Amino acid sequence: MPKINTPRKGSLAYSPRKRAKSPVPRYNAWPGYEGEPRLLGFAGYKVGMTHIVMVDDHKFSPTEGKEIMVPVTVIEVPSMKVAALRAYTRDTYGKRAIGEVWAPSLDEELGKRINLPKKSSDEATGRMESAVASGEVVELYALMYTTPYEITGVPKKVPDLMEVKIAGGDIAKQFAYAQGILGKEIRVADIFQSGAYTDITAVTTGKGTQGPVKRWGIKLRKRKHSRGGKKRHIGCLGPWNPHHVRWQVPQAGQLGYQQRTEFNKRILKIGEDGSDVTPSGGFLHYGIVRNGYVLIKGSIPGPSKRLIRMRPAIRQGEHHVRSPAVGFVSLQSKQG
Repeated sequence: MPKINTPRKGSLAYSPRKRAKSPVPRYNAWPGYEGEPRLLGFAGYKVGMTHIVMVDDHKFSPTEGKEIMVPVTVIEVPSMKVAALRAYTRDTYGKRAIGEVWAPSLDEELGKRINLPKKSSDEATGRMESAVASGEVVELYALMYTTPYEITGVPKKVPDLMEVKIAGGDIAKQFAYAQGILGKEIRVADIFQSGAYTDITAVTTGKGTQGPVKRWGIKLRKRKHSRGGKKRHIGCLGPWNPHHVRWQVPQAGQLGYQQRTEFNKRILKIGEDGSDVTPSGGFLHYGIVRNGYVLIKGSIPGPSKRLIRMRPAIRQGEHHVRSPAVGFVSLQSKQG
């Protein structure tokens, strides 16, 4: 009788599969950039999906030059604001923050997220300038916050605060650029353009505690091996030696609500008027898009209303930015 050998069920790459610490995703890496100083990220809120008709502009595609229907995800992107600048240095223990400069005026809603500084300190600006001049600063970040109180699809009104890297040129040029945007509004069109590739990061839909069949994709036990109604249990917890249950054994536990990044998602359209993409009756579980929006090709992680972070593609490779020819956006009702 031949030996039956099947690959293991489920990827161990993301173990341990526990809940994300925060609904605001974090980036540990940023793409390289050599041009003029700029911000390397933005954030919005997931609305839902629809479809568009566009001209296929992929070289060597069987439908190149023809109109095709493409599924897209809508992200509502109200303007973000720069609350502060944060400087980092590097020593034998790694990277650490050495100073912050806060904007002179901040929205009152941000005070519900953090304790706002009572006043902007010129002394802090002077210290950071001297640190930049001495070469102590190796990286600059902007502390940016969203403005969910400007949209109606998301029930929360407390801003989400996050770090966005400033790249391009030397540290002196980056600091001069950062001082120019401190306290200002930033729009998505200031960072991204239609046709560009981006990485989408979000916390996935939470499914709570699930068994090994749904969580790891193992097979149901057969009738002879599932006496007592235990059809969805694993057959074995592992060998006698070592005398403990190894972490590779598929078991029940948390499923979903984990941070995930999808690479090289193409931006097909950036618009300012949400009525251009809002279907009749609004989007399911979201409503009406009232601000700027971004159309991303395909699906992205997370349910509707989830915070979505975007950065320029870190694995872009040989992708070329081509301006998509979008001719039609479906406004058909999603109510069924």
